[in-house]
Amino acid sequence: MKPEISVVIPVYGSATILPSLVEKLEEALRAAAGENGFEAVLVHDHGPDNSWQVLKALAADRPWLKGVNLRRNAGQHNAVMAGFAHASGRYVITMDDDLQHDPNDIPRIVEALKAGADLVYVHFEARQHALWKRLGSAFNDWVASRLLNKPAGLYLSPFRGIRSEVCQTSLEYRGPFVYVDGLLLQSTSNITSITARHHLRQDGKSGYSLRKSVALWLQMATSFSIVPLRFVSLAGIAASGGAFLFASIVVARKLMNPDLAVGWSSLIVAIMFMGGLQLLALGAIGEYTGRILLNVNNRPQYVIGERLNLNKEGNTD
Repeated sequence: MKPEISVVIPVYGSATILPSLVEKLEEALRAAAGENGFEAVLVHDHGPDNSWQVLKALAADRPWLKGVNLRRNAGQHNAVMAGFAHASGRYVITMDDDLQHDPNDIPRIVEALKAGADLVYVHFEARQHALWKRLGSAFNDWVASRLLNKPAGLYLSPFRGIRSEVCQTSLEYRGPFVYVDGLLLQSTSNITSITARHHLRQDGKSGYSLRKSVALWLQMATSFSIVPLRFVSLAGIAASGGAFLFASIVVARKLMNPDLAVGWSSLIVAIMFMGGLQLLALGAIGEYTGRILLNVNNRPQYVIGERLNLNKEGNTD
């Protein structure tokens, strides 16, 4: 019998938090779905600590607790896709492993899905994140609104609920560069949100650095939209028009005043401007070309090393 609720959690550097997380999950899910109506799929993203050993011990006497151990770090969104592939519930919940997302909010997410929504995002009243992370999230949200046609005012939170059919549609994507929200927004427009409290991280520090945040933004911008290429094309047209206008002005002034000395500085500025624009265009084209190459080479989204309470097909043992 398939469970009603599947919770997918990417795990990275949270060995000390896992016992408390599993305890709170079990309490909240048992109250929401009964004794056998839930499961949790925790995907260990090859972190720096002994999270996998802790997860093994916790899953030993908890058949509802599933584990997937990745052979190498794949990134949060790729790890979530691995969780989707192993989740069998009618409603799939994704959340972080640091207990900043409260398991007690899961029943409210499920209620919104049962009411008819395909996708439910949790909007937080006040986020307990560093300033740079909040600013980066706001920028990412602004870009997503323009590149992915994200509904205005919708916060793309990693704490979300999805109908299993939408998850299956997302799994049809086989490319190595995963942006889960992009896949979900492409799969449905029947989206709603609920409001919840964002809690302080219980221990350790986030594995999401500025570098990883920038990499994620590039995945969103170049894997799910051609807007950057269009921007470069329009910028090239504008720069060419400006350069032509500038050249026309210089020629006209020289014809009207033959003694006018045309300085080299204006020439250097024009060359540097056009050269910078060309490098920008080459960079955008190179980013797309590199992603095409890796897609053609069938680079995997993730590589599984071991499973807990799952067989090779991803079903319960």
